[in-house]
Amino acid sequence: VSRCQSQRSHHCFTWYFILMPVKRSTLIKKLDKVFSQYIRLKDADHAGYVNCFTCGVSKNWREVDAGHFQSRGKYATRWNEDNVKPQCKRCNGFRGGEQYQFALNLGTDLADELVYLSNQPARLTNEWLLEKIKHYQQEVKKLL
Repeated sequence: VSRCQSQRSHHCFTWYFILMPVKRSTLIKKLDKVFSQYIRLKDADHAGYVNCFTCGVSKNWREVDAGHFQSRGKYATRWNEDNVKPQCKRCNGFRGGEQYQFALNLGTDLADELVYLSNQPARLTNEWLLEKIKHYQQEVKKLL
């Protein structure tokens, strides 16, 4: 059994994707998952509770979403920490993301900047995606 098979380490994950052909969609899914964990954890208190950015309700970080001000479909801001905040499932799902309240809470200048940035072209390489995955895995590890 190799070290990579016996230990699920990030090092092995990175080398696997460098040596093996990988679909960009696989890397995007991996980054989405770890980035979402980071967004939901970074503002959580010592007991793991975080406030919804738009309505303020307090929930365990595992019970909230990583809500986007500008749509996830806009890759230029998809993983921008200013664009993504913890949101309860009611606000993010049932209430369509509460974009107006989201913008108010961000402030006019930041909201305008994110709208501008979201309409810029995004050039994502596999190397960039791998770098971001590694970065956010390390950040999540620090927070857990």
